[in-house]
Order: sequence, then structure tokens, then C-alpha cells
Amino acid sequence: MASIVGMYLIGLTGGIASGKSLVSTRLAELGATIVDADVLAREVVEPGTPGLAAIAEHFGPAVISPDGTLNRPALGAIIFADPAQRERLNAITHPAVWHRARELFAEAAADQVVVYDVPLLVEGAKGRQLDFDLVVVVNASAATRVQRLMELRGMTREEAGHRLNSQASDAERLAVADVVIDNEGTIDETLRQVDALWAKAQHAVGGRT
Repeated sequence: MASIVGMYLIGLTGGIASGKSLVSTRLAELGATIVDADVLAREVVEPGTPGLAAIAEHFGPAVISPDGTLNRPALGAIIFADPAQRERLNAITHPAVWHRARELFAEAAADQVVVYDVPLLVEGAKGRQLDFDLVVVVNASAATRVQRLMELRGMTREEAGHRLNSQASDAERLAVADVVIDNEGTIDETLRQVDALWAKAQHAVGGRT
């Protein structure tokens, strides 16, 4: 997949509780520049933004807190119960997040490895080409991820299942993957795969100069 800018751009994704944060943290330690879509998603719905105004217009005043910020629990209760409403929210936020991400990509030097850490890469890419040098998917089975959500986040099995079902399927993510990092094993096994990925990226950057 062709990069949209001069640097080497990795799209990093994975389902909830797949271990994507572990991979992103390791890549940052190795020297990658991380652009975190979750951070940008909060930024584009801050008070006074067009994103928050659009959310309030569509979902109503109940999703806005008294201090003018987004009431995330209230909005979450709506979108996780109704796929159509979730798609509507994505249609508001994804373009704004992608626009801001591209601004940050443009600031990178030609020899940088930039990682776009984006949980909803597949969902946000609908209708457009994925503009990455490499798409990396962190993968773990649905059963493993449900167990992690229950143990680490205190969710019920039903709540965990709803979260998994609100995202793209494993098959949809794997269909766009250039590299799959298997996070079913130990942390050390996962980190070895990340280190190999970094070596591959460094080799590619070196081949451009």
C-alpha cells in the first residue's frame, strides 16, 4: 500500500483487548513516532468543536454534560445498543480524526517511522483506500479478549461481547493485514514479533535513502 507522505507509515490496529497498546508502547520505545487515534478522537469532540456540535445535534442534549463536555457514558449507552447509531457517530468523528492525523503525519521527517495507532482502522477506512506502507494487525481470539475484558476491566461476559460485536470482525481486520502479530502467547513472544516488525520497517526506510 502506498504511503500518503514521505515517511514510513504503519497503520496499527486490533480488536479491543487484543494487546495493541503493548505493541504501540514497544514501537515507541524502539523509536517510532506514535499518532494515537484515541487521543485525536477526544480532541475532535472537545467543547466548541464542530464534532461535538454535530453529536449534540444528532443525539440530543442528553449526551452533553452540564459543563459542556461530551457525556461519554450516555453516548456509549446509545451506540453500543444500536449499530445504526454507532455508524452515525463514526460518520461524524472518523473524518475529523483522519484529517487531524494527516496534519500530524505531514510534520514527520522523511526518515521517520510513524505509527498510526487506530482501533477502528477498518471501520474508519470504509469508502477510501488505506494509505499505509504497512498495515499491522494485533490478533487474539475472541475468547481470549472476552476473558481479558472481564478480568482487567471488570466487564460482564455480556458487556464484553457487546464491545467485541461493535467492532469489525477478526476476518475483516485480517483481510487488510500485511503483518499479523499474534498476542495469544506470552508478552516476550509478542515483543519478539514487534522487534522483528521494527527491523523490517528500518530496512524499508534505509532502502529509501
